[in-house]
Amino acid sequence: MASAKTAYFPYIDGLRALAVLSVMLFHLNAHWLPGGFSGVDIFFVISGFVVSSSVANLGSISIGRFLLLFYARRMRRILPALIIVLLVTGLVSALFIPSSYLSDKSQKTGLYAFFGLSNFILGSVGNDYFSPTAEFNPYTHTWSLGVEEQFYLAFPFLFWAWLARKNWRHLSVILIAAGFGASFVWGHWLGQANQTQAFYFIFGRFWELAAGVLLYQCFVLSGFVTNESTRAPATAGIKIGAWLSLAIVVVGLVISKSDHYPFPGAIIPVIGTVGLLGFLYRREHAGFISTILESGPARFVGRISYSLYLWHWPIYVVLRWTTGLESPVAIVCAVVMTFALAMASYRFIEEPFRHGLSTTRIPRLVIVGCGLCLMIGGAGLSSMMAEAQPKFSLSTVTRHGDDWYPYGTDTNPAFPGCHTDVAPQDVQGGQLWVYSRKSCDLPVKSSHRIFVIGDSHAMAYSGMFKQFVVQTGVTVYAYNNAGCPFLSLQPWREEGNPVCHQYGDSALKDMLTKLQPGDVVFLPSLRLPRMIDQWAYFGDETARNQLFGDEAVKGRTRSVEEAIPILLDIEKHGAKVVLEAPKPIFRMVPYRCSDWFNRHNPICERGPLMNRSEIDEMRAPILQSYAQMEAKVPNVYTWDPLPGLCSDKTCSAYDGKRPLFFDGDHISGYGNLRVLPGFESLMLKLL
Repeated sequence: MASAKTAYFPYIDGLRALAVLSVMLFHLNAHWLPGGFSGVDIFFVISGFVVSSSVANLGSISIGRFLLLFYARRMRRILPALIIVLLVTGLVSALFIPSSYLSDKSQKTGLYAFFGLSNFILGSVGNDYFSPTAEFNPYTHTWSLGVEEQFYLAFPFLFWAWLARKNWRHLSVILIAAGFGASFVWGHWLGQANQTQAFYFIFGRFWELAAGVLLYQCFVLSGFVTNESTRAPATAGIKIGAWLSLAIVVVGLVISKSDHYPFPGAIIPVIGTVGLLGFLYRREHAGFISTILESGPARFVGRISYSLYLWHWPIYVVLRWTTGLESPVAIVCAVVMTFALAMASYRFIEEPFRHGLSTTRIPRLVIVGCGLCLMIGGAGLSSMMAEAQPKFSLSTVTRHGDDWYPYGTDTNPAFPGCHTDVAPQDVQGGQLWVYSRKSCDLPVKSSHRIFVIGDSHAMAYSGMFKQFVVQTGVTVYAYNNAGCPFLSLQPWREEGNPVCHQYGDSALKDMLTKLQPGDVVFLPSLRLPRMIDQWAYFGDETARNQLFGDEAVKGRTRSVEEAIPILLDIEKHGAKVVLEAPKPIFRMVPYRCSDWFNRHNPICERGPLMNRSEIDEMRAPILQSYAQMEAKVPNVYTWDPLPGLCSDKTCSAYDGKRPLFFDGDHISGYGNLRVLPGFESLMLKLL
């Protein structure tokens, strides 16, 4: 077998440095380098090129031996540092990050990252790389590692013909080129149909890594790679080509836009990277561009680029969840911690496993087996930490979930033996949750039922529904599709959203088939514009304009006119309608401000208090619209949760140390208990 030693080209480390620093800068603040995320595309091309050159000197080798050798190398290169980062991230996340909309997929993403599959989780949930849920997921960056690992699974099968016989090399080129073409076309097609999946999935990214492989193969087939020790002269044309290629890469880092990715946006950095790799490969010093890329700092950053990439994102995300990442001090701390951990990771994890004598002597089959065990064991340990999170977390939200989360309990000590059963059913565009009392000998207070249609604010009353059902025996049917309000009186929230229209129509149609005379239809939804969401403050001016602006007034008038026929249809079925008066909204996110480590986060700076007069002013237009509907439709009533949540002068997100609200507008578990008496009183009068 020929020597497997790979020549070292310093400029490639310089390219790695450019790629990782661009990604890090973009993740710190996207405004600083708008296309910095395209640094990942630079990595992809480099990986394809380097992995080809690293095995090209193996000589003729059987497919079995090649698979073992290749996978053992990749595992030694990728797994040790990755497993450590995933486990540390899992532990720190369990300590500081509570479960929420922003972190909903984090644990699952981390679990799949052990197996190189996190990109499929991220691509399947429908939230793209630039969404808030991705920004607050400490494992989002592992998507690109998943793409590379999936490429490495296929690579030896496509490249083996290159090694087996010289006259088979064109077969390998054909296979790689076919994969390139199919991926390129598929990425273009899927980018129009489902941009998120095109971004994350290997099928739309294979061509970028294949570009690096094909570049190396072209060098060899052209006869350029003949003598390992010689370097071709860097002519003026070569230097100009290298500078043009670097300019193309820089243009990509500046102008790349999320809505054009990965196709056609990734074409720019891929072309630039292919150019730089090609023009500088096995060339003599090419002047200033070589001086930059081969400088000591550039080579140092390039060598630790893998660890930098692994560590920077979890550090950034944990800071976003805790102190915030907006201040200069936080930014400096983030960068310092990233470099410190990356250097330690490179020195004590990467290098020993890659080049240590003890590991190089281990049989490859053992390395592959140990690698698989590491993946499975790491995933198991991560799952155990996630399950035990409530026991050791530093988060008040996690430790006192019943107070914070609106799901509530399905039992009540005052009603021994009784519990609420919640049965989900699919309804086109959403779900139906049926709350019914089980294992209870107490009499039912009414044979009529309550039907609920709404958005996430309807399901935020889940704790209240459970206790209401336990105490009364009345069955509750709750239709829900989070983010899709029903009769929101804010047409701008529903316009251009066919999914929400489908959900509303399907829920209403299904409900009307079930309604009987005497039933009650409860319609809670967010009907005040948000001033803040879980990840960002939108501002008072925006909210007030969406409530009091001319377009808002016209839209509300139109919404009332459209709502009246719907309410009349419900009333014709003999049912009563209860509208929910708006709850208070806030300028901070209580669950993100609950502890010593996060209460100074910029998201918390506006405090938990709202003047009652301001809340009343914002509620007035909605209540006026309710009055118009009540005047036109019989048996329409309003339930007001405000008395259970606010004093005469102020509304607070807290009642002492207990939360009334989970975020800026969703009620908490404890808040559910506060509004339950008023809800139960009105419903029993109407049923």
